Amino acid sequence: MMSKPMNVLTTKPSPLSTMVVLLIICILGFYALHFPHSPTPSSASQNLSHLETAFLSTSSNSTISAYLRALTLHPHLAGTKPASDVTSYVLNHFVSMGLEAHTASYTTLLSFPVHSSLSARFGDGSSASLPLSEASVVVMAYHAYSPSGSVQARAVFANYGRERDYLALAAMGVSVRGCVVVVRKGGGMGRGAAVEAAEKHGAAAVLVYGESDTWREGFERGHVMRGIGDPLTPGWGGVEGGETLGLEDTEVLKRFPKIPSMPLSAEVADTILSSLGGVSVPPEWRSTLRSKARHVGPGPTVLNFTYQGEKKVATIQNVFAVIKGSEEPDRHVLLGNHRDAWTYGAVDPSSGTAALLDIARRFSVLLGLGWKPRRTIILCSWDAEEFGMIGSTEWVEQNLINLGSKAVAYLNVDCAVQGPGFFVGSTPQLDNLILEIMKKVKDPDSEGVSLYENWAAGGGSNNVMLMLLLVKCLLQLTTVMMLQSAKIAKLTVLFSAQDLRSVVTDQIWILSWRLIQRLSGVDSDFAPFVQHAGVPSIDMYYGKDFPVYHTAFDSYNWMVEYGDPFFHHHVAVTGVWGLLAIHLADSSVLPFNYVSYANELQLYRNMLSNLVDQQISLHPLTTSIQEFSSAAKETDDELKKLRLQETEGCSVDMKKRALNDRLVLAEKGFLDADGLQQRQWFKHLVFGPSSDHERLNFFPGIADSMTTSNGLSERERVARIQHEIWRVARAIRRAASALRGGFT
Repeated sequence: MMSKPMNVLTTKPSPLSTMVVLLIICILGFYALHFPHSPTPSSASQNLSHLETAFLSTSSNSTISAYLRALTLHPHLAGTKPASDVTSYVLNHFVSMGLEAHTASYTTLLSFPVHSSLSARFGDGSSASLPLSEASVVVMAYHAYSPSGSVQARAVFANYGRERDYLALAAMGVSVRGCVVVVRKGGGMGRGAAVEAAEKHGAAAVLVYGESDTWREGFERGHVMRGIGDPLTPGWGGVEGGETLGLEDTEVLKRFPKIPSMPLSAEVADTILSSLGGVSVPPEWRSTLRSKARHVGPGPTVLNFTYQGEKKVATIQNVFAVIKGSEEPDRHVLLGNHRDAWTYGAVDPSSGTAALLDIARRFSVLLGLGWKPRRTIILCSWDAEEFGMIGSTEWVEQNLINLGSKAVAYLNVDCAVQGPGFFVGSTPQLDNLILEIMKKVKDPDSEGVSLYENWAAGGGSNNVMLMLLLVKCLLQLTTVMMLQSAKIAKLTVLFSAQDLRSVVTDQIWILSWRLIQRLSGVDSDFAPFVQHAGVPSIDMYYGKDFPVYHTAFDSYNWMVEYGDPFFHHHVAVTGVWGLLAIHLADSSVLPFNYVSYANELQLYRNMLSNLVDQQISLHPLTTSIQEFSSAAKETDDELKKLRLQETEGCSVDMKKRALNDRLVLAEKGFLDADGLQQRQWFKHLVFGPSSDHERLNFFPGIADSMTTSNGLSERERVARIQHEIWRVARAIRRAASALRGGFT
C-alpha cells in the first residue's frame, strides 16, 4: 500500500520541534530587545555622535575627586551654617563655568537632636550605658521628626518589623506592647515604615540597626516622617510669606510618629540582642541574621531610653544652573542631585554632587566649542532631601503647571558611587534610550568594553538569569504541550495557544523588568517628579548598598580607600548622565518608546491576575492596555517616519513639535487628581508607594485596596478592589488618548 504523502502545511508539528522553534523565538526576542538594529546614521545622528565624542573626551577623574574633597570638608546637615557654605560653593562653581545660575529659597520645618541616652539592665543584675553615636561625634545620631520621650521597658526583637514578623511573634505568644522594639534594617521596610508598624502594635519605642560585617560601630541616621515634602505646606511650595499650617494642625501631626525612635550600631544591637531570653529566634529569621540574637524576648534585659529633639522652621536653598535652548527654550531637560548630608556625605550625596559639578564643567566646554542645545537644560542642586525630599518637592509643587507642559524629563543621581555594579531605574518609555547610551560609555571595570556589555554580562542583564528564565519558560511550554497531546481521562487543558505566547512574552519582559528598575519608591528626588507631576524620569547609581550609609564614616577617605579609589566609576556615571541629557535636549524627535511601556503594563496585568480571585474582573485593565498598546505602536511608527525626514521646514518642525508634546504628555495621563487613598499627594496610579510594603511595586492603589479590604464584607471588598482597577484602567486610557493627541 502506497504511503500517503505528507503535507507540511497541515501536518501537526511534534512537541519537540515546537519547543525548538519557541526557544529560537525567545532568544531572537531577547536580542531584538537588547541589541536593536542600528539604522544608517542621518546627519542629525552624526551631529549627535560628534557631540557625544566631545563630551566624553572631556572626562577627568582627578577633577571629580577634587570636587568631592571640597564638598566633604565638613558635615553639612540642611539648615546649618556648613550647609550654607556648600550652597555657596555650588552656586559659585556654576557661575565660574559661565552658566546662568540662581537660587530658590523655601521656609520649611526641619528636626534636630538635643539629647539622647540609652542604658541597659541585664538579666544577671549588671547594667551598662550604651553609646548612641560614633566615638568621633560629628552630628549626633538621631531620627529626624521622632517625638521626644523617655521609656523604660523590656527589649524585644522583631526582625525587620514587618507585619508578618509581628504575626510570627504573636504565634509564639510574644507581645511587643509596652516594649522597646529592636528591628534590623531591610526586608523591604524603610525606617519610617518600621516605626509606624511598631507603633501600630503597641510598642513604646523603636531602635533600628543596620547589619554589616564591617563598620559595625556606625549609626545610620535618617528621618521617620510619613510622606515627603515640608509638613507645614502640604501640596504647595513653602515660599517666604506664604501660607503655613500650625505645628499642632491635625494634617501636620499625622505626618509624625507618636513613639520615639533612634538608630543603633550593629555593635550596640549585638549587646542588647545577645542578652535576650524567652522564645528562640524563628528559623526563617535566623537564615539571614548576622547579629548574635538567639532569643526574641521580651527581656529579661530592660532598656532605659531617652530622646529629646526639637523641630525648627529653617530656610533651605535649591541652586540652579540654566543653559538656554536655542530652538525650543520652553522645553526643559532637568538633571538633579541633592546637596545636604547627615554627616560628611562623601557617598550620599556628594558623589552625585561632584558628578553634577563636573557635568557643568563639561557642558561649559561644549558651549565654548559652539554647542547650543535645542532645548533648555537645567542643573538642579536640591536642599533638605534627607528630611524627606523637601527641597525638590517644594520646587515641584511651586512649579507644577510649568512642569506639566514644559518638562521633557528629569534625570536623577543621588549617590553616584556607593559600590560595584551599575543600577538604573526609569519610567519605561526611556528604557531603550538608557540601553543605547550605556553602549557609548566605557566600562570602568573591564578594558575595551562598554558599560552596557559588562552590565549585560553580569550585574544588569544577567545572562545566567536569562538562561534560567528561558529554561523555566521552556519547561512551562513543554509541560503544556505534553498536557495538550496527552490522552488522559478527565484531564482539563488549561492553556491555549494564546497562553503559550503570553508565557514567552512574560518571561522576556520579566527579565527586562528585573534589569531596569522602576520608580515606585520614595527614596530620592525623582519621587515628586514621577509620582506627583508625572514627568518621565531616570535614576542611576553604582553599587546597591554600602556599609557606612548615613554614618560618620561616610567620608572622602572612605571613598578613596574603599568606594572608588581612582574615581573611574564616577566618570562612568557622569558619562551616562551627560549623554542622556544631550540626547533628550538635542534630538529633534524625543527618544521615547511607549511600546516598552505597553509591554510593562501587560506584564503587570498578568502578574496581578495571579493575586486576585475570580470575583475580581481584570477586563477593564485588559482592554485599556490593549488600547494603549495600539496607540503606542501607532506613535512609534509615526516617530520612525519623522526621524527619517531630513528636510527642515515649518511643516516638518510643527509635526515633530506636536509629536514631542504628545510623548511628554502621555506620562501625565497616569496621574489621578484624587491621588492614592489616604495619601492623596501621590497621584501616579502605575508607579507609587504602596501602603503594603510587601505586596506590589506597581499599581499602588490596587495594592492598597487589596490590603485595606480585609475585614470588609465580601461585597464591599470586591467593590473596593474593582473601583481601583477601574481607576487604573481610566488612567491608562488617558495616557493612550494623550499619545494619539485627538479628542474622543
